[in-house]
Amino acid sequence: MASDLEQLCSHVNEKIGNIKKTLSLRNFGQEPALKNILSKIGAEIIIVNELLNEFELEIQYQEQTNASLKELCESLEEDFKDVEHLKDNIPSHLPQVAATQNLINGSELNLQEPVKVEEPVPAKKPSKEQRIIKEKTIDEFNGVPAYMKSHLTYCQINDVIKEINKAVARKYKIMHQPKASMNSENRNLCHRFINEETKDTKGHYFIVEADIKEFTTLKANKRFHVILNILQHGWRLSEARGGGLTRCVIT
Repeated sequence: MASDLEQLCSHVNEKIGNIKKTLSLRNFGQEPALKNILSKIGAEIIIVNELLNEFELEIQYQEQTNASLKELCESLEEDFKDVEHLKDNIPSHLPQVAATQNLINGSELNLQEPVKVEEPVPAKKPSKEQRIIKEKTIDEFNGVPAYMKSHLTYCQINDVIKEINKAVARKYKIMHQPKASMNSENRNLCHRFINEETKDTKGHYFIVEADIKEFTTLKANKRFHVILNILQHGWRLSEARGGGLTRCVIT
């Protein structure tokens, strides 16, 4: 019992001591001579906190870069193994290209004229070829001016590119869908898509802010617009303005 009472007294005395220290510090803060020092200490604490935040972002960026380099290294090792395998297994006899011979009078070979080889006609590309934004490489990311990148990382920019590509794919899948098979929602969306087209977007795929909200989980905030500026700097996108809308055109 006596021991418990001593512990309780010690605890109460410790609390009283803490209160006295707090009151003493508060009194110090009211003194004009110390106010300036305390404000400087507060400012230094804020600066240190900002530096720690920058260090944390830099560490995250280095970790992501390291992971990307490891993936690249593994891919290069696989490619190297494939090349080694091809080099060690070159066929001893390669097939020869057969030239088409021109015959005169049905049987005689004209040795004066060079043999004409008919070149295969390349297959025509589909008129509505799907276009995507290529992801940034590390070299391209390092080439972006520091004032544009802010605290953004290589992976964050490529994540946004993937989401934009997703929005483009879903938008133009609806546009290429036969109107007879559209439901009312897709019909309304298609009507909006057509109304947003201009002469500047003719023949190009583009999206607007409404498409980002409709087809992705991205938020069209300040960070998103910074990334759009970076993509324009790398010739991935261009802007076409008009009618109160900003259209992000895939170049």
